[in-house]
This record gives sequence, structure tokens and C-alpha cells, in this order.
Amino acid sequence: MRRIGLVCAAALLALAVSGSSTLVAQTPADWEWPTYGGNLASQRYAPLDQINRDNFAKLEVAWRFKTDALGPRPEYNLQSTPLMVGGVLYSTGGTRRAVVALDAATGELLWMHGLNEGERGAKAPRLLSGRGLAYWSDGKESRIIYVTPGYQMVALNAKTGERVAGFGRNGIVDLKQDFDQAVAPDAPVGLHAAPVIARNVVIIGAAFETGANPRSKSNVKGYIRGFDVRTGRRIWTFRTIPRQGEFGYDTWQNESASYTGNTGVWAQMSIDEELGLAYLPVELPTHDYYGGDRPGHNLYSESVVAVELQTGKRRWHYQLVHHGLWDMDIPCAPILMDITVNGKPIKAVAQATKQAFLYVLNRETGEPVWPIEERPVPKGDTPGEWYSPTQPFPTRPAAYDGQGLTIDDLIDFTPALRAEAIKIVQPYRLGPMFTPPAVSRREGPIATLTMGAQAAATNWPGASYDPETHTFYVMSQTSVATLGLVAPAPGVSDMPYHQGTVLSGARTSGGSGADGGGPAVAMADVLSANLSVQGLPLIKPPYSRITAINMDTGDFRWQVPFGATPDNIRNHPALKGLTLPPLGRPGNNNGTLVTRSLLIAGEKNFGPTPSGQRGAMLRAFDKMTGAEVGAVSMPAPQTGSPMTYMLNGRQYLVVAISGGTYSGELVAFVAPRAATQTR
Repeated sequence: MRRIGLVCAAALLALAVSGSSTLVAQTPADWEWPTYGGNLASQRYAPLDQINRDNFAKLEVAWRFKTDALGPRPEYNLQSTPLMVGGVLYSTGGTRRAVVALDAATGELLWMHGLNEGERGAKAPRLLSGRGLAYWSDGKESRIIYVTPGYQMVALNAKTGERVAGFGRNGIVDLKQDFDQAVAPDAPVGLHAAPVIARNVVIIGAAFETGANPRSKSNVKGYIRGFDVRTGRRIWTFRTIPRQGEFGYDTWQNESASYTGNTGVWAQMSIDEELGLAYLPVELPTHDYYGGDRPGHNLYSESVVAVELQTGKRRWHYQLVHHGLWDMDIPCAPILMDITVNGKPIKAVAQATKQAFLYVLNRETGEPVWPIEERPVPKGDTPGEWYSPTQPFPTRPAAYDGQGLTIDDLIDFTPALRAEAIKIVQPYRLGPMFTPPAVSRREGPIATLTMGAQAAATNWPGASYDPETHTFYVMSQTSVATLGLVAPAPGVSDMPYHQGTVLSGARTSGGSGADGGGPAVAMADVLSANLSVQGLPLIKPPYSRITAINMDTGDFRWQVPFGATPDNIRNHPALKGLTLPPLGRPGNNNGTLVTRSLLIAGEKNFGPTPSGQRGAMLRAFDKMTGAEVGAVSMPAPQTGSPMTYMLNGRQYLVVAISGGTYSGELVAFVAPRAATQTR
């Protein structure tokens, strides 16, 4: 795979990954963004600084590309991170998940490819434009590989957008076939993540409908597969739910491995080409909140698994959650890094999580870099459930956001607000992290309230890493999940419980990426209680934050609230007369980008802007101190993760924005010409 276009850029990347900054101080004339995470290590890093603290607030729009015409109706949740190779920007977009190639300097449309899958696409579990695509080249030909909503892998000529005739059948591989299991044509399996490619192997994961309200304890198994990038032929399959006789089968008691499904990888994956290993962040098995039909630890659910790139053979695994019941499935790419701990160089992999723990492992062996302790956890009382008596707890780094829920976590701006919050939570079950969901009863508990679970601290946008300073950057939100169980409606499921409460009934909504093409509906609106105190968040601020972690020591370098405090909180009558510190904006756990001097991230929801117009801010922070050094207004929130590239001596910063009634758009920012000429 062609990772960096020019020799100078390739040399810079090699030095950056090794931790050396000898040449990183030189800005390359051209710098590409050839994979979803910027490189196969998923670091989301670029050694560029033409866009810097001096000019960030003055950024200008170089071009913008609206995606409305890329499907039968506009899309309001554009999550793509584009790629840029050879002066061409590639992205998915639109309600039918089309692929576009744009002139990276002007935004001019060069070609578009779309596939109308009819009912197969319309009824897919993961709709809309997805999160991106993959690029491959052998120096003679180049291809774009992406997965459609209907779970078909398509290979396109990167120069023309035409399907590659020698790949699969007329450029298409039906991913519901050759799956090591019988899969019906209408089976609810798909993918919204981008494929990852290395050494001519394309690795494809699997995603499903929400795990909160499954129709059956049986489902398609989320096996991971490697394909030949030239022909589309399947090379290997890694079974995330082992078969009898395979390692891990005994962790599925009562032969539950024979029927349980899900356990796929719906997040991005990472690759170490030198070691020849791919790193798979695996999700939960069937049912995110009830596991009575799958007793045992359930390997390889909620595990980081290292497999051989060429064969799919397991090299090692580490399970982050045993027998998951909290929707803590691993949501984002593992980040690969070379660090030095106590004077010893370590090839590491760091996994950010919904539960606000960063799990740091030796990526050659899977051994923890710092101790991870098995500690006793609370046992629940759901009839028929199986509970793991212990769970893994990293001892370093410390949790970077809220976990569990206790009285001490509740809002305390004033004694009256704290008293009201205590009264509100009385009918609920509180406790430390891993307190199990509760069967919902009107007399109580209505549900378990917890942070760092379904209300993810970190979600699919993931984190970024600076190889110059060995610093890990992660944005997170502080939010409360309502984990209740109720009986599903008659005839809906063969399982005894779905997520829900006696106040709301059983959940019927989908999850991330499973919604249709209309304006996005906040997940808080489809959960059960929407707990608040006079419209204020139930818990203490900050409501979102960015944390910078020194990966050589596991200590925090800095932690700052993220985003402007919403007007409904800042101007709330109950807070009148109080001097409030920065509180952060609720609901922000967006993707970050790190450059030579900046950490860049955009707000995820609408709010105040300096102009007074409704919109969102794209913000830049000094990567060494966390001080905000600039911001630029956007007409809609960041819904994809930012990326950057250098082309003909000019740095571009591109971000996907959308939300509410603002349909999907790619916006490219540049520094003013005068500002760039002074550096």
C-alpha cells in the first residue's frame, strides 16, 4: 500500500513514528493522508505547522463540497474522514454511500461512483455514508476499496472511479457470502467503518443492529476476514466466537457459542506492517445488557486481538471486559506507538474505551505495560444472568473521565440543586463501574445509572497520538447511561429482556450509524429517563474534556474542558450570581487531530458562536499545555474527524460537518496567504 507519496514525506513519517524529531521540524512540500487514521498505526498525526496558533482564528475556507446530490435525499450525519493521495481527495458521502474524488486544492468533483442496492441497501443495519474508505497502490495501479450499506466490498480505479473488473464479480465482493456460516441475503449485517489495507490484504469487519433490543439470542457471527486486494478472494477468516476445539470455546458455557452472534469489529482497525500484525477491537456478543443466554467470559468479545496479517492466525488477545453487560464494546482504533517506560523501549498499543480507561499493552506480546488488576465487582440480581466475579482495572493511566455513579458525582453548584439531584436518583441503583443493569421496577430500582458505559466516554472517533512527544490525546464526554431491563413486546424477541425502563418501555431505536437519512435524533431522546435537574445535567462538570497523557510515564500532561458552555446552562436562573469556570459542552466526544504544534477538534453539537449565529466551533489547543490558541466558526458541528494534508506548499484542514437540518458537507480550511508566507 502506498502510504506516503513523496520520499521526503516518507522519511519524515519514519522518523516521527520512531520518536525522533530531528527532521520533523522541516515542513514537507507535500504531505498525504492515505489511510483513515493518517497512518496504519491510527495516530491521526501530521508534522505540519503552516496552520498554527498565530493564524488558526483567521483560517479561510478554501473550498466546500455539499453531499446532498449523492443519494435520493440529503444526509444529516456525515461521519467520513477523507483520504488525500496524489493531489486527490477521496471520501464517501450521501444516503447511498457514494464515493467521490475531488481535486484536493479546489474541491472540484473529478468523479463519483454510486451503487443503488435497492432493498438490500435500504434495509441494512448500518446506513448513510459510513466513515470512510481505503486506498491501495502498487505503484502501477491504484484502487479505492469501500463497503456499501448492503455489505458489499467494491474496488474502484482510483483515477477514473470505474469498478475494477478483475476484483470479485465485476468489481464487487458480496460480503454475505464466503463467511464461514450460512447468512441469508437479508441478514442484518453490514459495516460503516473503512477497510484497512496492508501487504495487499484488505481486512473487513462486521457491524449489526443495536445490541439493546435483539430479536433473538441467535444472530450472525461477526467474523473478521482478510481478502486479496487484487482479486477480492478471501484469504482468511478469524472467528471471533470460537468453534468447538478452538482456543476460547470453553469460555462460552452451555454451548452458547453455537448460536450467539455479533462479536464483530465495527470500529477501525490498525496494522503494524513490520510485525505483520493487525489489531482488532472486538465488540460485545448478542445483547449488550443481558447475557444469560451466553454464560461465561465470552472470548473474544470486548478484547483487543492481534492476528497475523497474512493468515488471520491469533497471535495474542487481551479481554478488557469479561461477559459484558454495559455496552462497553471497543469503539475505536487501537493506536500503535513506540514508547520508553523506565528506560526500556516498548512497542505498545493503546486502546481508548467507552469506560474512560486507556488499556496499554505490549503490541508484540499483549502483556500490559503497566499492571492491570483483576478486582471484584458488584453482582446483580437479574434472573437467569451470569456474572463475572472480577473485571480488569488498569492501574495506569488513571481513568480520564467519569466511571460508575455515586452521590459525590451529582451536581453541586448549590446545596438546593444537590438535594434535588439526590431526590431524583433515589429510585435508581447507583454504584461503581461494572454495577450491573437492573430489571426495571416502579418501586425501584428503575434502572442502574452509570457513567463510562453506554453513554460512552470515548466513542468511534477515538483518539490521536503525537510520536514527537509520546503524548496521547483523547476527547471524552461525562454523561449518564440508564441501564434498565424490561420484557420486550410479545412476539418481538425470544430473549427475556430488552433495554428500557418502566417509564419508557422497551427500547426500539437503532444505534450509531443505524439511523435513516433524515435529521439526526439525539440518542438521549430515545433512551429512557432523560434525567436532569431543572434542565441542568444531573452530574458535575466538566461535561466534556480533552486529556493529554504522557505515554512514557502514564501520567496526565494536562486536562481541559472542551467547548463553550451552552446558553441554557450559562444563563440558567438557578446559577444566577455564580462565577462558573469553563464547564465544557455536553455530548462532545469527537475526533482529534495532532500536528507539530496544535491539537485540533471541533464541537459535536450546535451552540453559541462569536457571530451570534447558530453553529459550532473548530478549536485549536497548544498541544504542550492545553491552552486554547484559536477557534474558527462552522455552520454545523463536526461529525467526521478532522484530517490535514500539504499540497503544493499549502496546508489544508478538512472536516465533515452536519447535523440538525444542516446536511452533510466537507469544508477545507487554509491559512491566509500572507500568514503562510511569513513562516
